Amino acid sequence: MTTTANRNLVLATAGFLVNFWAWALLGPLGPGVKERLDLSFAAQSLLVAVPVVVGSVGRIPVGALTDRFGARIMFPAVSLVTIAPVLTLAWVQDSYAAMIVAGFFLGIGGTAFAVGVPLVSGWYPPARRGFALGVFGVGMGGTAISNFTTVRLSDAYGAKTPFLLVAAILAGYAVVAWLFIRDNPNRQRPTGSAVARLTEVARLTVTWQLCALYAVGFGGFVAFSVYLPAYLRTTYDLSTNDAALRTAGFVVLAVIARPTGGWLSDRFHPVPVLVWCFSGTALFAVVQAFQPPLIPLGTIAFLAMAALLGAASGAVFALVGKIAPADKVGTVTGLVGAAGGLGGFVPPLVMGWVYGVEGSYAIGLMLLSDVALAAAVYTAVKMAGLARSLPSRG
Repeated sequence: MTTTANRNLVLATAGFLVNFWAWALLGPLGPGVKERLDLSFAAQSLLVAVPVVVGSVGRIPVGALTDRFGARIMFPAVSLVTIAPVLTLAWVQDSYAAMIVAGFFLGIGGTAFAVGVPLVSGWYPPARRGFALGVFGVGMGGTAISNFTTVRLSDAYGAKTPFLLVAAILAGYAVVAWLFIRDNPNRQRPTGSAVARLTEVARLTVTWQLCALYAVGFGGFVAFSVYLPAYLRTTYDLSTNDAALRTAGFVVLAVIARPTGGWLSDRFHPVPVLVWCFSGTALFAVVQAFQPPLIPLGTIAFLAMAALLGAASGAVFALVGKIAPADKVGTVTGLVGAAGGLGGFVPPLVMGWVYGVEGSYAIGLMLLSDVALAAAVYTAVKMAGLARSLPSRG
């Protein structure tokens, strides 16, 4: 079983990574599109945020479908459907309206997260599940690949190149996933309709607790990964390529920290891990609100927030893996994952709007600090008792 479990973990992580790479294609190009099409900050923010919200909300039905049909069907399906908007974006980059529409469907790539979590959870025992889900979370490094490569490929080989490359990789992955992914034959298949399962899961108090925590942890990561290039260009006058590379560094550190958060949660408990992560995020957001020099203090603040938000994301899903009903992991994942993505949708819009009105990002960063601190306090006061009161699966 170990070999099969590890193979499925590798394939799930690869699928998450490839689809997230596609999902994040518009972020690095946002500043250039803004200049080329003479967009406002708010319009640029909307362009990069639309795939985020669609990919987030879409996790709810995709998670429910994964519970019913399994990852062997859903990973190839999501990957193949994502190819269409990726190819469309290669030819519509001079039309803002067309990019918004294509970006809407590009969000389908972000739903791959809700396919991988139930697959991985089904193959690993509770004592190892937090770390395994943290390793799966490394797939969010697709955002880093996008930031490392998109602008460079576009400048070197033409604007269509990044999209054509990602479309080809998605097609190849769909074939590999269909041939080699295996759902656990002993997995608990759900009964009843998807609507009934969603309703049942929505009645669980812990579902909404987890949604709130993931909205702060993963939402903060998503918000930075899609908006940091614009922030760095505006605040520190960096080139498009330099801003994208620094954002990629932020993403890489968050990716590395995610399995660490899962491992710490397995070893201790997700609640104290979350308290420390949210508290640290609040502190460093305050530091960055005063717009310190990028070298070294600004860089330290952003990298610290990357590590803390990445670890928090791993800790939340360690908690999901321990307490979610076995036959509803996909449905719970869909709802919690949607909350995380939606948590990443709002901050870029707020940051763009605040900057347009005030000419400063300080207010937006202070709001992030307030939210992170509130999450730390809530976790310490409420979640510890709630987690103890629920029947654990490990």
